[in-house]
Amino acid sequence: MTELVCVGAIAGAYGVRGEVRLKSFTGEAEAIADYAPLLTEDGSQSYTVTITRPIKNGLAARLSGVTTKEQADALRGTQLYVPRDRFPEPGEDEYYHADLVGLEVRDTGGTLLGRIKSVQNHGAADLLEIHGPGLKSTVLLPFTREAVPTVDLAGGRVIADPPEGLF
Repeated sequence: MTELVCVGAIAGAYGVRGEVRLKSFTGEAEAIADYAPLLTEDGSQSYTVTITRPIKNGLAARLSGVTTKEQADALRGTQLYVPRDRFPEPGEDEYYHADLVGLEVRDTGGTLLGRIKSVQNHGAADLLEIHGPGLKSTVLLPFTREAVPTVDLAGGRVIADPPEGLF
């Protein structure tokens, strides 16, 4: 089986007729339905998704086989996955977050700074969360061409030119 990528999570029931509150991790929230069927992490369950409407902090949706509020509530916290091979190839200088996580980070001189733990976005731009030897806590590196001039997915690394004093 191919690698699974998390594209959303169920935040609980929405209403009393079996709809769920769905958090989408896709570029456009409604696009999560385009990747159906969505799988649970262990692959034991799969769901088709029908988006019924946007709601605060997510989407209201119907999942196949979920018809009651109790069934929807039982799925609270369930993460939904898609096989990686269902994603289109990213464009030039575009990367899926899942492809960046785990890459080693080296500075322009070749010194190991750490590994990418996660990719975060708090509204302005993407940030690479880096954890590594000699770091007391994780460091957030702006994911810009200036701070990260080279991304080598095949080589499993990125080259960083971090702002002075960040590391």
